[in-house]
Amino acid sequence: MSGERNGGLRLSALASRLAPSPTIEVEERTRKLREAGVRVLSLGAGQPDFDTPEPIKEAAIAAIRAGATKYTAVGGTIELRRAIADKLARENSIEVVPDQIVASNGSKHSLYNALLVTLDPGDEVIVPAPYWVSYPEMVRLAGGRPIVVETAETEGFRLSGERLAAAITPRTRALILNSPVNPTGAVLGRAEMEAIAEVVRRHDLLVITDEIYEKLVYDGAEAVSFATVAPDRRPATIVVNGVSKAYAMTGWRIGYAAAPLRVARAMVTFQGQSTSNPSSVSQAAAAAALGLDDALLAPMLAEYARRREMVCARLDAIPGLRFAPPAGTFYVFPNVGELMAACGLASCDHLAARLLDEAQVSVVPGGGFGAEGHLRLSFAAPTGVIEEALDRIAAFATAAPASGAQALPKSRRFGR
Repeated sequence: MSGERNGGLRLSALASRLAPSPTIEVEERTRKLREAGVRVLSLGAGQPDFDTPEPIKEAAIAAIRAGATKYTAVGGTIELRRAIADKLARENSIEVVPDQIVASNGSKHSLYNALLVTLDPGDEVIVPAPYWVSYPEMVRLAGGRPIVVETAETEGFRLSGERLAAAITPRTRALILNSPVNPTGAVLGRAEMEAIAEVVRRHDLLVITDEIYEKLVYDGAEAVSFATVAPDRRPATIVVNGVSKAYAMTGWRIGYAAAPLRVARAMVTFQGQSTSNPSSVSQAAAAAALGLDDALLAPMLAEYARRREMVCARLDAIPGLRFAPPAGTFYVFPNVGELMAACGLASCDHLAARLLDEAQVSVVPGGGFGAEGHLRLSFAAPTGVIEEALDRIAAFATAAPASGAQALPKSRRFGR
């Protein structure tokens, strides 16, 4: 019999197969060390270190005082759904009606709902690697089969139409796109999106596009939506976004999907039988956020850009690394294979563990992102923390190589 028994309790086969989130595991281990009195510096956070802007908090307080503390429509209040529709029209040239929008408990919830209502058992879903850690597991939970498509490090980890086409089989149902990309910071340009769209048209694929980092871009990069580039594919495209990253609202738990009407209705039905509506107060705050002028976000985005430059300059001085400066997100994703080899380590999990144990720096190993030999470093942390953490990593890289190992090469940049 499948599953695990313990005093009459049996876990399902699904629960037994499910892998934990590597990012959450790192956060949990860091928390335990800190509780034990260890001063751990974290570059693992996937959330802004800024506070939620005051107008958004004031909107939430006003909602509480107005008694907006009851159940709402399952897919979100009409005010929030109109605000999302206005945002999509204004910023992305995507025209949808409120009934096509479903608000959920974060963009992760929106992605999961979308997969659950569109996949049948055995459907293949193409997931470009490196990928956000939860994509393959969510596909499996929905009964699908993730098909990982590698991207080239020397090309900045961007998915090409050729790589996508080569992965398609008669069972291919969907493609998950993420741009800007967590963990690499890659941003797919219009030409790359158009090449992908041509393959999608040829094979009539569903596209689920995760755009949660769209406002976090640098050096003139443009985070263009797949639905903007390929308007003819909107009847088979689900756009997922939220307020967590751009507005520093991770704890408010509001994400959303804009989908074809039939899909949106199915998502509402599913959500109604699982979580029901997201927080009423958080919905009011999210509606306010989406109505704000982007000028309010400018200081935060400028600080991310400054930190990005500082982190890349510091990584240039650490031996044994290769990295592409991120065009978006607040992550950099160095290749640490040479450092691992010099230390006699078999995996980036081992390197991350040593950095935590010996340097008291928390980072996320790349294996969970489908990219062994890499580490994800977040610059969503105060500048002083980042600088000291990089000092510790540099000291580790200088001192840690095993006896007799060749000198580590200088750090170097790659990609476009």
